[in-house]
Amino acid sequence: MTAKRFYATGKRKTSIARVYMKEGNGAIVVNKRNFDDYFTRDSLKMLIKQPLDVVGKNDRFDFYINVCGGGMAGQAGAIKHGISKALVEFDADLRSTLKKEGFLTRDSRIKERKKYGQPGARKRFQFSKR
Repeated sequence: MTAKRFYATGKRKTSIARVYMKEGNGAIVVNKRNFDDYFTRDSLKMLIKQPLDVVGKNDRFDFYINVCGGGMAGQAGAIKHGISKALVEFDADLRSTLKKEGFLTRDSRIKERKKYGQPGARKRFQFSKR
């Protein structure tokens, strides 16, 4: 008998994380690399593990994660979002806890596009009356 796998997609900024979750002993693999090798900053590791800490299921699931786009912080946020959605997929009763913490809300802040006729998204050229 094979263990049932749960899938969720997490997003933040321009990063997209595909999260596969199955019952196991707490192993996390990101882009075919060990979790600790991929994320070297402790703050990002803590950020990613927040949903598991809140629901109290730290060493109960194995995660296989593919993440692309953006930088390290954006990827960590996308993984956190994906793990939260996968946990809800596993047990719908966890939804209220994760929702209250704000883990199921996608952080949609992205870089604003540059407009034509000006040097940046918001910056204008210096005004001169003459």
